[in-house]
Amino acid sequence: MADLENRYEDNVKGTYYVDDQCIDCDLCRETAPDNFTRNEDGGYSYVYKQPESDDERALCEEAMEGCPVEAIGDDGGD
Repeated sequence: MADLENRYEDNVKGTYYVDDQCIDCDLCRETAPDNFTRNEDGGYSYVYKQPESDDERALCEEAMEGCPVEAIGDDGGD
């Protein structure tokens, strides 16, 4: 499970975030492209926009469940 204390600072404030376990596999960006993007310099993903609809929330959940290293968390608060 992702660790809130290790989340990347690039993440926008809110429920979902990516922590430093990200291996840049692209799964989250492919699954929820409206919410995840890549830090080109660091080679990792982060949440650039929190979900604003049930559909976006469902895709973020799908990305979190599919993350091979469990680098996506949903306990970031509002």
